Amino acid sequence: MNTATQDTLDSAYFNVSDPDFVIHSQAVHDARERNWFARTNYGLAVLRYEEMKTLLRHPKLRQGSAAWPRHNGVTEGKFADWWNEVLLNKEGPDHARLRRLVNPAFSPKVLEQMNPRFQALAQELIDAMVAKGECEFMSEFAEPYAARVICIMLGLPESEWNTIAKWSATLGLALGITLKQDLPRIEEALEGLYHYADQLIDDRLANPGDDFVSKLVLAQRDDDALSHDELRIMLVLLIFGGMDTTRNQLGLGMESFMQHPDQWERLAERPELASNAVGEVMRTNPTVTWVTREAIETFEFQGLQIDAGTTVHLFSQAAGTDPRAMPDPSFNIEAERPPHFGFGGGTHHCLGHFIAKSDMSIAMPLLARHMTRIRLNGDPQWLPRSGNTGPVSLPLTFQVRR
Repeated sequence: MNTATQDTLDSAYFNVSDPDFVIHSQAVHDARERNWFARTNYGLAVLRYEEMKTLLRHPKLRQGSAAWPRHNGVTEGKFADWWNEVLLNKEGPDHARLRRLVNPAFSPKVLEQMNPRFQALAQELIDAMVAKGECEFMSEFAEPYAARVICIMLGLPESEWNTIAKWSATLGLALGITLKQDLPRIEEALEGLYHYADQLIDDRLANPGDDFVSKLVLAQRDDDALSHDELRIMLVLLIFGGMDTTRNQLGLGMESFMQHPDQWERLAERPELASNAVGEVMRTNPTVTWVTREAIETFEFQGLQIDAGTTVHLFSQAAGTDPRAMPDPSFNIEAERPPHFGFGGGTHHCLGHFIAKSDMSIAMPLLARHMTRIRLNGDPQWLPRSGNTGPVSLPLTFQVRR
């Protein structure tokens, strides 16, 4: 096939910044049948599994999130400055160095030692909910669980989870399509997290412990270590990233299981399916609805010319439910699946994927063991179903499983 521009090939168009756009809608799935890509107001959207798997690691694409503020008219200020320096948007030796320095905190061996504490935390929160037979799931479970897990990991006082959660949730608005209108609140939250990180650094310098933050702070004395600015930028990212995405993904998990109650009952019967259950939620209902790349030079892919500078959004849910990659893509926690894209891929594969998978794999079967016949108990509130998404509130009623 001759090289063609996107305008000359048969493909759909989506305005993905429209608040009414739903990324897992039938319209997107229909567009996936029409072609492997769609056009958007930002550039391209990749809709099929094999194309996404290839492009995630394509040598002529770089991490594209760095351009997100600019796409939304944000080119300067506290948030833009922080966003330019976070690990997520670094490439090459800078990215490799920063990742190497923080990787030890997220090793499976470290997390295994913390799993009993995570389990006790989940049980504590569940006990409080089942005593009432109803809950607002996000504020009573998802948010305190995700925030306190991060506190445990980083050696922070668990009593401070509420402050951390509030700032993290507000900073998370930066990854949605309302970034520009929410910018004053976002920058206020970022300033709060910076202040908290500075206090944390000072405390660990004066009172070092065995925790991960102490190790990073004390490592500043080495030649190859994080500078003070790098350290405070990294701490904000670790606190925010670990809390915000896990909270949202837990809420989306409850939504998925309410839509598939037979699968919830299966999880209650077979808690060893927890890891599969997390994978199915992230395949079919991910909080990170797209992974972003940017073309560093013009190249051809499957007959399509992708010009240098083009933003490429790889739609995680559309690719994860592509019938070309799996004959029956319906939600099934017992099915064997190819790898999902909920944690991205390539050199920018999510740094915290072990902890996210671990703490959700602990929480979900415990919830299923205690709660059944889960229903909405009022109107939930949602972030836009584009960009990073999830419930703001999720009021539930349920029966206690005996």
